[in-house]
Formats: sequence, structure tokens, C-alpha cells
Amino acid sequence: MLRNRNVWILLIGEFIAGVGLWLGIIGNLEFMQEKVPSDFIKAVILASGLLAGVALGPLAGKITDQLKKKTVMLASGFVRSISVLFMLVAIETGSVWWMVVFLVFIQISAAFYFPALQAAIPLVVKEQQLLQLNGIHMNVSTLSRVLGTAIAGVFLTIMSLSTIYLLSLTAYALLFGITWLLKIEEEEPERLPDSAKKLNKGFSEVFPIIKELPIVLMTLVLTFVPLLFIGGFNLMVINISEIQDSASIKGWIYAAEGISFMVGAFYIKKLGDKFSPYSILFTFSFIIGISQFLLYFADIPLITIFAFIVFGFAVGCFFPTAATIFQTRVPKEFHGRFFSFRNMLDRLIFQIVLLLTGFMLDMIGLQLMVVVFGILSFGMTFAFYRRFRKIKVAEASPPDVAASNE
Repeated sequence: MLRNRNVWILLIGEFIAGVGLWLGIIGNLEFMQEKVPSDFIKAVILASGLLAGVALGPLAGKITDQLKKKTVMLASGFVRSISVLFMLVAIETGSVWWMVVFLVFIQISAAFYFPALQAAIPLVVKEQQLLQLNGIHMNVSTLSRVLGTAIAGVFLTIMSLSTIYLLSLTAYALLFGITWLLKIEEEEPERLPDSAKKLNKGFSEVFPIIKELPIVLMTLVLTFVPLLFIGGFNLMVINISEIQDSASIKGWIYAAEGISFMVGAFYIKKLGDKFSPYSILFTFSFIIGISQFLLYFADIPLITIFAFIVFGFAVGCFFPTAATIFQTRVPKEFHGRFFSFRNMLDRLIFQIVLLLTGFMLDMIGLQLMVVVFGILSFGMTFAFYRRFRKIKVAEASPPDVAASNE
């Protein structure tokens, strides 16, 4: 697999883009800390961009299924590069509104890019290599996050915020250039004129497929649990930094969580050979709930870092498993619409959690909030597990009855 030219292009592109993305994210947090005092208003600003991505989800799915994946990735990469210009204007003018414009455009880009990327991955490797590639791809993404946040932390002390965003723009431009080098064998839609009418239905054809595939539906619903943590991740990091009166704890948290994620994504291949996807998803969904409860002790640096290590390892195992299930169980002709739907759903949940996190941080504080989130995670995991058991019993009953009748 690692001799595959396309695999290297995707991995290198992900690394470069990730560094650029996290340079921008740390820049966003720095800009908001200077301009916006309220956690809830910070959440509203971040959610504004996500809303644009959600609104364009159906269109992104249709276009991804109608066009070549490389074409969609290139177009979204171009928009991503242009969006940085709006943030440079925001810094120059000191206007939060220009930052909102920046967030809108970059989330529009993401709404098209990520479904196309997820649909492209099964086209460059064999099916039995997907779990390994998803793990490696997520590790590269996490490594870029760790380095990006570390570099941004250092750069903030030696250069201006505008220069950091120029570096982010350079990374996006490099991604755009590398994407041109992809050579993916894709068949043109054979009956595009006949299927165009169906595609205009948006996600209506995806829903029956999801219902017919219980593991896909279960996996889709279970992703709510890690998103309950991830949605307010940056706001929680800022709040923990304030609780401990330490700027350096932010870097330690990002590094600990990121390295732990990479360990989990590396180890998942071995777990996947021994346990079923169901077992992996439910186990690590439960562990994510534990990590949330641990943050009740957010005033203690060592326990805080340990909580993020636990969370990082859990999601490092959870997400590659979920991605592989989606890529292998959903028919390829629906990949564009499915991954766009999933992307839209994730963004909608992310937006709700982000606003909820900002509101709860202002109203009850971090330590009580994580207890509430931990209870929700445990409750959802238990409810979904019971539902899964009922499905398995229902699937097993007809053969058992038939056997007893014989």
C-alpha cells in the first residue's frame, strides 16, 4: 500500500493542510481572546461558519457524486485558499465580522472537500487495506495538528498574527498543487442525464440505504458520543487554561491528546483483527464518557492531561473503525451523498454542542458541565447498545425458529 503513489499524495497533502488548518485555528482562538470576552459569543462566532457548511451539505453530496472526486477537491482547495484573505482583512481592521466571513468560506470549502476525500480513499487502495489506510491517514492528520499547534504557539511569540495566517495560506496553496498530482481511476457517471433527477432529491435516496444497513445506522448514531466532547474542545481548552492560570497547559493538552490519538489509530489494526467493529465502537464510546468525568478534576494539571490522553486513544480507535464501516458497507455510487450527509450531520451536531458548551461554561462552569456530558455519553452508549442487542436477537430469531421447526 505504501508503494502507492496516490496514497503518498493524499498523506502528504493531509499533513500540509493540517498544519495550515491548525495554524489558523490557534490564530482564531488568539484573535477571539483579544476581541470577545464571552465563551458563548465565541461559540456563536465559530458556529456561524458551521451553519454555512450544513446548509450546503445536500448540494455538496450531489456534486461529489456527479463530478470526479479530484475536481471537487481542487475547487474546494481553491476556495479554502481564498478564504484566508478575509481573515487578513479581519486582523487589519480588528473586525470580528470579517472573521465570520472567513469562517463561512472555509467551512463551505470543507463541506465539499471532506466528502470528496472520503469517497476518493476507497478508489486508491483495496478494500482490505482501508482500515490500515484510515488509521494512517488519521495519524498524519493528528501529527499535523500536534505540530501545527506547537508551531503556532511558538510563532505567536515571535511574529504577528497576520504572518501566521500567511503561513496558513501557503500551506493551503501547497495542498492545491499536490492535489493536481492525484491520478484516480474514476468512471464517468454512465447515466448522468437519467440520474440527474434522482440526484436532485438530495439525501432522500440515502435514507433508505442507511435504514437497510443496521451497522451503518448504529455507527452514524454512535458518532454523537465523541462529537459531544469534540464540539466544545477548543472552548474547554481555553477554559482549562483560565482555571489553571496557565497558558502552557493548552500546548500540553493538544500534544497529549494528539499523540494518544496517533497511538490509538496505529493500534486499531490489531484490535480490528481480534474484535468486531461493534465491540470496538461500544467499548471506546464508553471510555470517552470516562474521559469526560475525569475533567471534573480540571484544576489538577496531571489529571487533566490524563483525561485527554484517554480521550485521544479512544477516538483514535473509534474514528478509523467508523470510517472503514462507512466506506465498505455503503455502495460506492452513493458515497458522495452519504459522506456529505454525514459531514452535514456532524457539523450540525458540532454546532449544537459548541453553542451548548459555550452556554454551559458561562452558566455552570466546566466541572459541572463535563459531569452532565459524561452522563449523556454513558446514557447514549447504553441505549444504543440495548438497541443493538435487540437487532441482533431479531436477526437471529428466524433461523433459530426454522431450525426448531425442523
